[in-house]
Amino acid sequence: MPPVIRHAEPADLAAVKAIYDQPSVYANTLQLPFQPQAKWQSLFEPQPGFYNLVAELDGQVVGQLGLQVMQNPRRRHVAEFGMGVSEPFQGQGIGSALLRAALDLADNWLALRRVELLVYSSNESAIALYERFGFEVEAELADYAYQYGNYISALVMSRLRNTA
Repeated sequence: MPPVIRHAEPADLAAVKAIYDQPSVYANTLQLPFQPQAKWQSLFEPQPGFYNLVAELDGQVVGQLGLQVMQNPRRRHVAEFGMGVSEPFQGQGIGSALLRAALDLADNWLALRRVELLVYSSNESAIALYERFGFEVEAELADYAYQYGNYISALVMSRLRNTA
């Protein structure tokens, strides 16, 4: 049964925080472990151009994706996103469902031309997912972040929608 993708509601706060409290999730983002709930509260407050999606499976929130449309007038054709999937549900199509919904929103409702992201170069499963959806590597950023006691590189990836 495919997950239900919907806009996140305030009642989802604890479930989203629980996803990002999992080691494999926070390790592959810029999040730190042991974040207070107040840090996540901002995801549920109205922000210009921010779309907060969750994946729900059998009534349980198992993934989250935040799509941020740039507010600078010269970059309003661009959005960036970040996402996390609960450890027990990774590799089961949850990330694909979230990304498919976000790209549908970007392409068919927000008239976005470019969607971009950063991903650690060691996160092979995420890179493969993004490539399946048409994202391409534009650059590698050396020593971008600190993870498990080492500096790691990140890839800048983007997907350009063909408007012709």
